[in-house]
Amino acid sequence: MNKLFLLLLGLFSQIIVAQSDPLENIEVSILTVGTADESHSLYGHTAIRIKNTTTQTDLVYNYGMFDFSTPNFVLRFVKGDMQYFAAAYPYADFEYTYRYENRSIYEQKIHLSNSQKKNLLIGLENSINGDEKFYTYKFIDRNCTTKVVDVINDAIGKDIVYKKNRGELTYREILYPYAQNHFYQKLGINIIFGSKVDQIATKLFLPLDLKHNLDYCDDNYEPFVTENKTLFEAHRTTNIPWWDSIYTLIAFLTVVLMLRKTMIADFYFIIVGLLGVFFSVVGFYSFHQELLWNYNVLLFNPALLFVVFFKIKEHKNAFLWSSFVGIVSLIVYLLYMYKKIHLEIVWPFMITNAILLIQGLIPHARKK
Repeated sequence: MNKLFLLLLGLFSQIIVAQSDPLENIEVSILTVGTADESHSLYGHTAIRIKNTTTQTDLVYNYGMFDFSTPNFVLRFVKGDMQYFAAAYPYADFEYTYRYENRSIYEQKIHLSNSQKKNLLIGLENSINGDEKFYTYKFIDRNCTTKVVDVINDAIGKDIVYKKNRGELTYREILYPYAQNHFYQKLGINIIFGSKVDQIATKLFLPLDLKHNLDYCDDNYEPFVTENKTLFEAHRTTNIPWWDSIYTLIAFLTVVLMLRKTMIADFYFIIVGLLGVFFSVVGFYSFHQELLWNYNVLLFNPALLFVVFFKIKEHKNAFLWSSFVGIVSLIVYLLYMYKKIHLEIVWPFMITNAILLIQGLIPHARKK
């Protein structure tokens, strides 16, 4: 009798398992990779993990893929016409890569109904093999994090993942600390970015910001994240090269000022002016809205090229006017920058430009 009961119980259990929805055995997680020191890893990374406990498949869907062999890779990246794409591969490979790079991996398991899981799998499949495979990368508006947010919200049918910690911080202010130990990267990033990044941040576009916000998301008052795990905790040591600081910049510009050589001042103005030309051209050439309307050209001013040209040509009036434009631009820049966070890293250029422009005007003032 007991044997018959156990046999029937076993058969009944198999029938129940067979009739259960296979989507019940699928676990969905958001993976967040920590930051590193290289420019491409400075802000972290986001991916989706799909684990099937029945078939023992464990895949990562990664929206941060690109092809270095793309023709004119650098020009297309600067232009904002670079095509990124999604790919799926075993989780083991994903973990191995970031363990090798010594970058932390965090996992947040999320709660989805079976129908939402189905929608997500369809969306991920379209991302891999459909028309949505390739997308034009945008630093803030379309990247590995925003793509994950979009595919999750589309699967749910409403925007439950969004930026909940909105405040008064701008995109620039959110980005600024990420390069804290990399002065020249921070300088380069902040002088090439234009006015868009000074807008109040309303979009989830950074991996660690998404990770933080996910813990506060809910679906009909049910917590969206069911479990937080640290899959790998990196122990990083920050090696800051002696030259990678504002002090080397100050030292270099101090030498430029102390030498009081016309040729050195002219060379400095040419470099700064050409940077301004580059920012201007890139702002209009690129589809990256972050580079548009770059007010830093008031500091890295193309007018400085005319200062040098008219001084060499001994066109006094043109020289005075171009110098005047340079000084007025500096004043306008200072007024505009008064409350900007990156004032603390560009002020050495402001002082150097002002002193060199005034030094150039003094001989003409004495002649009067």
